[in-house]
Amino acid sequence: MGAVALVGAASGARDPLTPLAGFTSAAAGNGNTGAPLADGVEFRRVRSLAELDQVVSAAGRPVMFDFYADWCISCKEMERFVFTDPRVKARLDRVVLIQADVTANNADDQALLKRFGLFGPPGIIFFDAGGAERKQLRVVGFQEAEIFGKVLEAALQP
Repeated sequence: MGAVALVGAASGARDPLTPLAGFTSAAAGNGNTGAPLADGVEFRRVRSLAELDQVVSAAGRPVMFDFYADWCISCKEMERFVFTDPRVKARLDRVVLIQADVTANNADDQALLKRFGLFGPPGIIFFDAGGAERKQLRVVGFQEAEIFGKVLEAALQP
């Protein structure tokens, strides 16, 4: 497995769950640039606190803010196994999806993480339609689709 991961990394693969994806034509568009994920789940990327605040205040409906990094295996698992689950996806269609890619760990990334008291991804923050954070619904780390769906359903309640 180590050799496969090494070869995959050398080929430019960025997903530790599919280290040899760089050798297939399906490797293009893997969700790391704000592109749609499998089954049409798409996040709007934010890069700073100011951009986050603007998007949340203008949303007018519940917001799900996801912290992501290319090197985060749990982030990849959430992307592939949870956000694409049909029950979860049906609920995701009812919220504004935003994401911070903190792969670079630059000053803006650190400021976003610090604001929410996170050390790194994965972390998911929910906001109500008025822009207030729903702290009791925070998700840190990987959650199975069934559990995450219940949290998401609670986030949709006024």
